[in-house]
Amino acid sequence: MTAKAPASSVARARSVRPQRPQAPALPPMEALDRTHQQMLQVLADLSHLVDHLERQGVDTAARASAQAICRFFAEAARQHHANEETLVFPVLVRKGDKALIEHVLRLQQDHGWLEEDWLELEPQLQAVAQGYSWYELDGLRAGVGVFTALYQEHIALEESMIYPAARAQMAAEAISHDQRVAAAGSGNGAQPA
Repeated sequence: MTAKAPASSVARARSVRPQRPQAPALPPMEALDRTHQQMLQVLADLSHLVDHLERQGVDTAARASAQAICRFFAEAARQHHANEETLVFPVLVRKGDKALIEHVLRLQQDHGWLEEDWLELEPQLQAVAQGYSWYELDGLRAGVGVFTALYQEHIALEESMIYPAARAQMAAEAISHDQRVAAAGSGNGAQPA
């Protein structure tokens, strides 16, 4: 009877995998859509956290939830807003449609208000994340309600009007760019195929 090699030596015997190119990132608009879905989930988690604090107070579950919520809004949400400001809004402003520009201005104002709201909520949530119970439950619940309602309205406007218009404008600009490149190529002595 042959003895089996220990699992650790089997793992070491495995061949080294070759380096591969990194998988492409999601296209920008799809990545923004995905972040919206994450935001809605984290907002639901935030409301559940407030309910949990009322029932259970600060415990391990509350601390972990508060940490995850703080990390999301301090990192992913802020980056999402910055991406919209640089990738989506300029495309719509270039289009020159007055109604779309007004919506863009509203969304930019929302970004400022959301940041203000977050700066009011964050210290209390950071306290929970660190295991302290000096949060003020009624104020936290009211602040979360305002923050959540604004985010939901903001996302609804972007999903229903802004993102579709941005996708259409980006596609039109890409076609126009391709046509200019093709025209420039044919004007340089290149023969059509």
